[in-house]
Amino acid sequence: MLEIFLIGVSLSMDAFAISVANGLTLRPFRLRYALWMGLYFGFFQFAMPLLGCLLGSTVSHYVERFGPYISFFLLAFIGGKMLFDALRPNGEEEAGMKTLSHKQLLAEAVATSIDALAVGVSFAFQEDVKLLPSCALIGCTTFAISFFGTLLASRVPGVRGEKAGIIGGVVLIGIGIKLLAEGLL
Repeated sequence: MLEIFLIGVSLSMDAFAISVANGLTLRPFRLRYALWMGLYFGFFQFAMPLLGCLLGSTVSHYVERFGPYISFFLLAFIGGKMLFDALRPNGEEEAGMKTLSHKQLLAEAVATSIDALAVGVSFAFQEDVKLLPSCALIGCTTFAISFFGTLLASRVPGVRGEKAGIIGGVVLIGIGIKLLAEGLL
């Protein structure tokens, strides 16, 4: 299970980065924002390996082929919107989310969990993997990392409004580029 835990930690790094970016921009911050981020990211990191294992080799070539493009598009779009909102006139007053957008969070969770789908495909070809406990460990690990990343980021002083929107947008676009580059190489 140590191996599965380490897989969970590595899969959750993108979710952690996005949780930190969101935690910097959500003002005023509410504890439920961290809980929602943990739930969204944790659930998709739990569900995608299950789905990947069930799909097995039937659609794995589609996941490998189109997954990086889908992740890049979703994260670049969301990050670009954050940058646009932060850099337009009066952006400092309007930058950052007033409340958590579930639609945006859903897109972020899907985009960061596509690599977990590929991990699930690899589970389909391993005889000794206990699927449900493995997926639960990955999901719980991601929940904890995302939850605490959001909480820590919400406590960072001096990053507000325009700065937070710029940082968040750049982080999201950067993660999208990273996922695209990993998929192409």
